Amino acid sequence: MAERSEATRRAAGLDLDDRVAAELRNRLALLAEHTVTAITAEVPSYSGTLTGQMRDKIENAVRIALGTFLQLVERSYGADPSTPLVPAVEAAYALGSGEARSGRSVDALLAAYRVGARVSWREMSAIAVRGELPAATVAEFAELMFAYIDELSAASVAGHADELASTGLIRRRNLERLTQQLVTGADEEVLLRSAERADWPPPHTLTVVLLPRSNLRPVLKLLPTQTLESADDLPGGGPGDETAGLLVPDAHGDRRRQLARLLRGRQAVLGPARPWTQVAYSWQRTTRALALGLRPDGAGAPLDTEAHLAELLLSHDPEGLADLRARVLAPLAALPPTTADRLTETLRSWLLHHGRRDDVAADLFVHPQTVRYRMGQLRELYGERLTDPVTVLDLTLALAFPPRGRINELLPQD
Repeated sequence: MAERSEATRRAAGLDLDDRVAAELRNRLALLAEHTVTAITAEVPSYSGTLTGQMRDKIENAVRIALGTFLQLVERSYGADPSTPLVPAVEAAYALGSGEARSGRSVDALLAAYRVGARVSWREMSAIAVRGELPAATVAEFAELMFAYIDELSAASVAGHADELASTGLIRRRNLERLTQQLVTGADEEVLLRSAERADWPPPHTLTVVLLPRSNLRPVLKLLPTQTLESADDLPGGGPGDETAGLLVPDAHGDRRRQLARLLRGRQAVLGPARPWTQVAYSWQRTTRALALGLRPDGAGAPLDTEAHLAELLLSHDPEGLADLRARVLAPLAALPPTTADRLTETLRSWLLHHGRRDDVAADLFVHPQTVRYRMGQLRELYGERLTDPVTVLDLTLALAFPPRGRINELLPQD
């Protein structure tokens, strides 16, 4: 046998006059109408919403709930005393679920129960008094009434919470799917459908931010609620740390500077703003910066990929860049490694400073005469090619950024 509820236990000790019970049953429809009217008048969330078929449906639900209550009072159940409560509790649970789907809060739902309990008891107690029930019976009747309402409201709260948990989980999954589609460059139609399914209002632009996962939560608290989080970690966040990815809405223009200020001290990499359906380009750029080993400066400012466009562009084809470096540095192949390194460093500075000897000397921390001597060596090795525009362009591209490893490792080998 099922365990008795509080309302069922109290009903077992209540002796209600048959005449009073009959009058209560006859007034169920009117009582349900009065209850719904009071709820719509006193609970703002229900004002103007319980009309037409919806009102009829709610009134019928109230009649069923009150009818179940009278079954308890009249003890008209069979061997299992919990049986009359089962449909009422299930209906209350479903009501809570429906209210969550309608966007009404659990506070509004509980307020409706409080109003309903007050109106119902006011009319039921009037009938009980007219029926000349003993005061003790009326008091027991009241206790039973409110125990019953407590059980129904608890079931509705459970239904409301379960629905929110379920829909919240579904929405999180939809947002994760949308984020994955955005960073992988899905078609615009696919993205639009996924954004609608996830109940995510698209912004004008999205900006990718990569940062160590240990810094994620503090940053998220400062960003718009539309910000999307990648479900996958990226390598390279630092020793023992993984890197998280964020898609920040409408962080273009002046807001980009605000975003950069928020990211100070967070070891973040900041990508470019792109139209939201094209954020995959921002994702590719920031992840490439991370793969290249680019990191924020020591002052704590985020690494802004906009300040590293040339290096990112040249790194797009690393094998091609390595081949270019090896070809333009071929005249140094026969030199000792230390000499090749020193002359390559001088050639790079000479190209970037347009041949201004004093600037090159200051850059390399050497005497201008040293620069003159080294450039004399380079002119002997390269000849007229140092004045050829095509060669100068190739050298500038190949040496624009310090190579990884020693220069001689990039030279062609026999």
